[in-house]
Amino acid sequence: MALELDRYPEMGYEVDPPVPTDPVEMRRLRKWEVAIGYRIFSAMRWGQLGDGHISARDPERSDHFWVLAHGIPFWAATVDNLSLVGPDGSVVEGHFGGGINYAAHNIHWPILDARPDLVSAAHTHTAFGTPWSANVRPFQPISQESCVFVYDQSIYRGEDLEVTTLDGGRAIARAMGATRLCILRNHGLLAGGASPGEAIGLFAMAERVAEVHVKAIDPQPIS
Repeated sequence: MALELDRYPEMGYEVDPPVPTDPVEMRRLRKWEVAIGYRIFSAMRWGQLGDGHISARDPERSDHFWVLAHGIPFWAATVDNLSLVGPDGSVVEGHFGGGINYAAHNIHWPILDARPDLVSAAHTHTAFGTPWSANVRPFQPISQESCVFVYDQSIYRGEDLEVTTLDGGRAIARAMGATRLCILRNHGLLAGGASPGEAIGLFAMAERVAEVHVKAIDPQPIS
């Protein structure tokens, strides 16, 4: 499948998007989705201080992942300014200038290492996900969208808001378990997916769910 970077493959209900079989095309698609994800975060005014990251596992070097290079605004993300990060946190391909956000390596590498079913993880600080995470409570079924996460969520209860080591990321990965959404105590939301598009979509939906939870005065859960 030849990927056109100026448009996304047409999709419909109950129709899966085409998946490239060629690793070069798959890499190109994953990087494109990551770049678009950062731009979506920027459009939503999320991560305006650079506090966030979206990763994509490389289709050939499965212990490496792509992430936006450090210091580049989310709105300026392109496939050309992503960096390929190895297990030791070093940049081995792509954009070399400025390195990467160290927290991206400390959080994403342990998660992707522990979860071969995941290709991507997405995290940033948001207007509702972060305050909801301070409650250290899971989402309840109080809206249609929240039902997606009721049986597919976890909570990381650690107080290390600055994830400065891989051990911190491993603790998050253990808390996340087999779920696709992890609520990081006092920190915000983290979503994982089988593609960058899925992780970004789940994160955006989780933020919408967090908004309902923060704004609802006396919510009555769906039975």
